[in-house]
Amino acid sequence: MTSTADTHILIVDDDERIRSLLKRFLEKNGYFVTQARDAQQARRLLKGLEFDLIVLDVMMPGEDGMSLTRDLRKSINTPILLLTAKGETEDRISGLESGADDYLSKPFEPRELLLRIAAILRRMPTVEATTQKFLSLGMLRYDTEKGELWQGETPLRLTGTEQALLRRLAASRGQPVSRTDLIEDLGRGGGAAANGDEGENSERAIDVQITRLRRKIEPDPREPRFLQTVRGTGYMLVAD
Repeated sequence: MTSTADTHILIVDDDERIRSLLKRFLEKNGYFVTQARDAQQARRLLKGLEFDLIVLDVMMPGEDGMSLTRDLRKSINTPILLLTAKGETEDRISGLESGADDYLSKPFEPRELLLRIAAILRRMPTVEATTQKFLSLGMLRYDTEKGELWQGETPLRLTGTEQALLRRLAASRGQPVSRTDLIEDLGRGGGAAANGDEGENSERAIDVQITRLRRKIEPDPREPRFLQTVRGTGYMLVAD
């Protein structure tokens, strides 16, 4: 496994001895590590720092690891590896259902922890490709995580459909997205887009939504710079 100090891991465990052992072991293997003694301290750290992975103990006093995982999944996609003394199948399923990426039962071999971490990080998309937080669209700024469009300090109102459309195009920025894919992703007609009146109506509906969205993001909607038409395919979002 190739690991570097650029990979920042947050360890959350109420047992100081385990935290220290994990910190020393992971740092010895090239990771940069920060510790938290409970969910409250973890939340404070997550507000000010970005982490590549969270190693989180399930059985903690106060808010437990599964509850924290469920809550974090409402706002962040940082991968989470749960550690627990419970190894039953039902407990593992509960951990994964809470939003965790993997589940490791105690006691465990340190080498297995390294392998699990490496496997999780390999599955994560590259930052450049998908997790850039803000996209610049001329004078506008699009928050890819929150799906919000801003002009300076002023948020611009988007309808629910416009939000979904812009989020989908931003996820594939620089790459054409077909009308059919947009219809399916937005829940407009699904497979009916292939043929028939329903499909044609759905495609026209997408075109109308694109026109409306252009009025909000383009300096000149008649000559779109950011939300471009790809002839014979669909549409493509191009950021600065």
